[in-house]
Amino acid sequence: MSLSKVSLALVVLVDVMGQGLFLPILATLLLDPQHAFLPQGTPQSDRHIYFGLVTAAFFFAWFLGAAYISKLSDMIGRKTGIQICLAGALLGYALIIVSLYVNSFWLLVIGRMVTGFTAGNQPIAQAAMVDLSRTPQERTRNLGLIVAAASIGLVAGPIFGGVFSSSALLGSYATLKLPFFVAAGLIAATMALVAVSFHDIRQDLRPFQFKPWEIFLVLWRALQRPTILRISGVYFCFMFVLNTLFVFMNAYLATRFGFGTLMNAVAMMVFGVCVGIASALLPSFVDRHTTKRRTIVTALAIYIGALLGFVLAPSGLVALLPVAVFALAFAVGYPTLLSIYSLSVDETEQGWVMGITTALFTLAAGLTSLIGGPAMAMAVQLPFLYGVAVAGLAILLVFATWGYPAVRKIVDARYRAPAGPPRA
Repeated sequence: MSLSKVSLALVVLVDVMGQGLFLPILATLLLDPQHAFLPQGTPQSDRHIYFGLVTAAFFFAWFLGAAYISKLSDMIGRKTGIQICLAGALLGYALIIVSLYVNSFWLLVIGRMVTGFTAGNQPIAQAAMVDLSRTPQERTRNLGLIVAAASIGLVAGPIFGGVFSSSALLGSYATLKLPFFVAAGLIAATMALVAVSFHDIRQDLRPFQFKPWEIFLVLWRALQRPTILRISGVYFCFMFVLNTLFVFMNAYLATRFGFGTLMNAVAMMVFGVCVGIASALLPSFVDRHTTKRRTIVTALAIYIGALLGFVLAPSGLVALLPVAVFALAFAVGYPTLLSIYSLSVDETEQGWVMGITTALFTLAAGLTSLIGGPAMAMAVQLPFLYGVAVAGLAILLVFATWGYPAVRKIVDARYRAPAGPPRA
């Protein structure tokens, strides 16, 4: 494997690991009254609202930056685009570290916004891997490296956050700041590796154009396409429910069961390991044995059961079982939805339609973060209960809107094995 491909895989790893690293620490930082980051005496209800604001700031900034990140490398080159994103992540971590030293909530929010706006290195790395591919088979192998790196990042983030903040493991060296120093060092090393090992092979670059309204035009175009619109209603609900668990799982476990940073990191790791293993083994198997419509309805039904199991679990350790089940449903349902999107357009619109999925994901995550904080302030189980309702709405949308002929042709088609050689 060339050093260029290693550097691209590392870019994806550090990009994905950020959320798994940050959320367990944020739950401890904001929800544990023993920490002095928020003023003593801050009501628990306010702490949940602050938690939602920080996570919403990240996802809304990612939503606004998504349109530029997806096109940036076409205009200024893959290498420059990657380095800008890494520099943004490094600056964001630096602001977060400073905010922890001075106990500044709003500096923490700004740090997350900077990190969010420059998030999304993965699509640039994917495009760069395609550029480096000489054959379709090599392209498949190279993109497989991206998936593998993303899966490792999903697991590495919680490990970094849990280990480097745990006094039980590192004694007096462990602090809530240390994981961010380590992550920032890894980002700096990745920037250096990209600088010396990766070289753009594309020469057909275009001038950079700043269009603040572009992300909204992407969504407006989706509204004009009946097929895309019908798929997007279900997809938005699917991602809204995903982020209800992913964003507020740590806050719930910390509030109800007293989970600290290490145990919350374990919960995130359970989610990441299950997604990584299941996404490698299950989607193609499921696709061969049932229709895409049934896959999505089944995944949403499992979402509902897992969320109810999560809030009814009598202990934190028992609650990890429905987290694992939820992760398995996501690992199968998400690539199925992406496949439905991809099959709904021709080759000339693949980039556009994948841009829609990113925009809707970040918008759904931002909305559930913004709503979930106040909801959890009222009742700690409430975000997961309205997640159940949204999953039910998604099932209704499947039956109400996927009867449209162009959608039905995609979601109800059965897998056909390639024809074998003619018999003698």
